[in-house]
Amino acid sequence: MSSRKTLPAVHYSIDASHTHSHLFKISLHIEAPQAGQLVSLPVWIPGSYLVREFAKNLQNLKASQGGKAVATHQDNKSQWHIQCKEGHALQLSYEVYAFDNSVRTAWLDTQRGFFNGTSLCLRVHGQEELPHAITLTAIKGSAWQVATGLQASKVNKQGFGDYVAANYDELVDCPFELGNFWRGQFTACGIPHEFVVAGAMASFDGARLLADTQKICETEIKFWHDKKPAASAPYKRYVFMLNAVEEGYGGLEHRNSTALICNRRDLPALGMKKVPDAYVTLLGLISHEYFHTWNVKQLRPAEFKRYDYTQENYTQLLWFFEGFTSYYDDLLLRRAKLIDDSTYFKLINKTINMVLQAPGRQVQSVAQASFDAWVKYYRQDENTPNSTISYYTKGALVALCLDLSMRSEGSGNLDQVMRGLWQRCQGGPLTEADLLAELQAQTGRSWQKEIKAWVHSTQELPLKTLLSSHGIVVHEDPSQMAQRLGLRVAETQGVVQVKAVLRGGAAEKAGMAAGDEWWAVASSKAKSTTWRLKKLDDLPLLLGNDKKAKATVTRDQKVFELDLNIPSDVHTWRLSYTNSDQAHQARTSAWLDGAANHTPNHASNSV
Repeated sequence: MSSRKTLPAVHYSIDASHTHSHLFKISLHIEAPQAGQLVSLPVWIPGSYLVREFAKNLQNLKASQGGKAVATHQDNKSQWHIQCKEGHALQLSYEVYAFDNSVRTAWLDTQRGFFNGTSLCLRVHGQEELPHAITLTAIKGSAWQVATGLQASKVNKQGFGDYVAANYDELVDCPFELGNFWRGQFTACGIPHEFVVAGAMASFDGARLLADTQKICETEIKFWHDKKPAASAPYKRYVFMLNAVEEGYGGLEHRNSTALICNRRDLPALGMKKVPDAYVTLLGLISHEYFHTWNVKQLRPAEFKRYDYTQENYTQLLWFFEGFTSYYDDLLLRRAKLIDDSTYFKLINKTINMVLQAPGRQVQSVAQASFDAWVKYYRQDENTPNSTISYYTKGALVALCLDLSMRSEGSGNLDQVMRGLWQRCQGGPLTEADLLAELQAQTGRSWQKEIKAWVHSTQELPLKTLLSSHGIVVHEDPSQMAQRLGLRVAETQGVVQVKAVLRGGAAEKAGMAAGDEWWAVASSKAKSTTWRLKKLDDLPLLLGNDKKAKATVTRDQKVFELDLNIPSDVHTWRLSYTNSDQAHQARTSAWLDGAANHTPNHASNSV
């Protein structure tokens, strides 16, 4: 181990041995504190736009200076005033309870450890730009390994030891995975990558996961850097950390790593021949978080030039950073030849229907949804589909509309715009004005009208017209029963429970409410039988052709009947692709393969 004298002046020692109590024990050494030093714990983690109050898990904070106890005073929910003297080394000790099995915070039990620096590492005010270090204490008798994107200074074979960061931002942007995980490596465009998986079953095909992830990484590196990719990429090493659990899904991007969580049955299995939808979803998640390495970690909202860890950081641009990333995550799977055209169109189809089936798209613009992420997207309730729209899904459709518009005009494509923005913004803070300028530079015309309509209003997107220009036909099929009624339900143990009632739908008109349990149904015809309802899709079987019914529901232990009209004019989009038109075929092939348009683009005057 390196001695403390060789470590930066802000130095954390982290003990992960107390697995039964789920407590990380941290010692923080501040070599040259200010008088009355302030320390605080972030209230949020970049990439997850919700104030999560990480300080709620911090306990037993103590301070000493020169071997003598120093008083501490908590100024607010996440900040402490240390009543120390200037110029004499300060030692803090505290514990953090870690029992949130997500990608956002920290976890510790006998099987696995994981943490983000935002959950464990107090920020030393006034010294954020100085070098920081972590010493991860070895656990006696344990075979646990360590994985992280943080630079190692001196570590043992298992990875325990000293790690260094240029500043506090880098320190807290490099999570740690601890445990007896599976580990594999590959190179993409000459850059070393590592993939660790915790919780996999014996059937897990690690070689398949590595091979497919390698294709994703190479495709995305070349997307951004077609020349000298190894030298141009914004990292020298990358680490994927995947936690496979019984139920779970999600990811959080970091500067040279990502933390992922998935259902362990979504992992590729040995001998797998047909690619299941669940594995495609996992590959899409990997593609999404990796694309964020450029689009949000480097290119980022101008408001995020410097993170304020004490409060919400607002931006109206999540439709671009999350939405455009959501557009490219599946498209780049297609370009990496991990999915075929049919699968890709099904994924687009799913995104379109998710947007069209959300009444909130007529209430809130996608720019407003970005700004309101802190209070709406991450705090969803029964009214969420009626009051807001996802900046992931609608943002992806805005990207689709821009891309298809440029390609149908023969004036460029979104790939060129993204690469142009990388050059224009020098891989740094970006504004909407930058996007508009780059769109005009690539195409020779203004796109202010489209951005105003598609992003800053609730107007419907011109999807049918643009899809048609690429030979994609939109069919309107009868919707499934939940959508016809305007309901979102959970069906468990033979009970249909209403989770959400969509605005303007048949269920709302009948008087249904979230929380109702729909127990029985009868036709409106005289002397009809009342049937026990166990599945919503059984309604046609129980009612025949009758479009009027009596629904028996319970609410707050009260049982009552509602008059329900079942509409037949609610439809779901289904896409089909025909390549009979030569122009459509050439345009669509260029789009799906990532080729330039057959007509020359305007030269960009990006800097």
